[in-house]
Amino acid sequence: MRNAAMAASLAPPARNVVLVHGLFADGSCWSEVIARLQAAGLAVTSVQNPLTTLDEAVASVQRVLARQDGPTVLVGHSFAGMIVSEAGIDPNVSALVYVAARAPDAGEDYAALAKTFPTPPASAGIVFDGEYGRLGEAAFLRDFAGDLPEAKARVLYAVQQPFAKALLAGKTRHAAWRSKPSFYAVSSEDRTIDPDLERFMAKRMGATTIEVKASHLSLISQPDTIARLILDAAGQP
Repeated sequence: MRNAAMAASLAPPARNVVLVHGLFADGSCWSEVIARLQAAGLAVTSVQNPLTTLDEAVASVQRVLARQDGPTVLVGHSFAGMIVSEAGIDPNVSALVYVAARAPDAGEDYAALAKTFPTPPASAGIVFDGEYGRLGEAAFLRDFAGDLPEAKARVLYAVQQPFAKALLAGKTRHAAWRSKPSFYAVSSEDRTIDPDLERFMAKRMGATTIEVKASHLSLISQPDTIARLILDAAGQP
C-alpha cells in the first residue's frame, strides 16, 4: 500500500472529479458523495453509464473527460472499475479511485479472475429478460445494499438500470492504474464482489487502500469516508 500523502503528491492537485456508476445503479447513486465534494469546492460530474457495451460505456466517460478543464480524478464503483481502467489513460486524468470496483489488467478475463475467489451471494440474484439483466429485489436489498435502511434501498432498487449481456463480454485494452496514482476502497462486508478479490486487485495495483466496514454500496452508506478518499486523490486538504 502506498502512503496516501505520497500517492497524492505524484499527481497535480485536481479541481475536477468524474464519477462512474456500475451495474444495478444509475448516476444518482453518487448523490451523497457529490454533495460533499461540491462543498469542498470541486467540480463534479456523474456519468450516466449506458450499460450497453464496454466500448460505449468508455465513450460516455471520454466525452465527459473532454469537457474537464485541467487535472481530473476519475472514480469508478463496481463494474465501472473496468471503465476507469480503460478511460483513465486520458491525459486529463490525474488519479484513479476504485470503490469496491473491478480493476482488471489490460486484456485480462475478469470473470476468470473472479472464479479464483468465492462466488459472492449477489451473483445468484441476477435475472435476465432476454438480453438484459438486473438484480432481483431480494438480492438487491440483502446482497447489494445490505447496510442501508430498507426504505432507502427500495428507492435505489426502483432506479436500477438494466445492463446488456454484451457489456459483460468486454475486456479492457489498457490498465490506467499501471501509470496513474490509484486509490482503492475495499468493502469488507461486500456480498457483490468478494472482499478478498478487492484486496487482491488493490494490492496488485499498489493502490493507496482503505478498508470500509460496508456493503457494496459504501458510497451511499459511508459517503464521508468515500468522499475523503477522493479528496486525497485530488490532493485536497
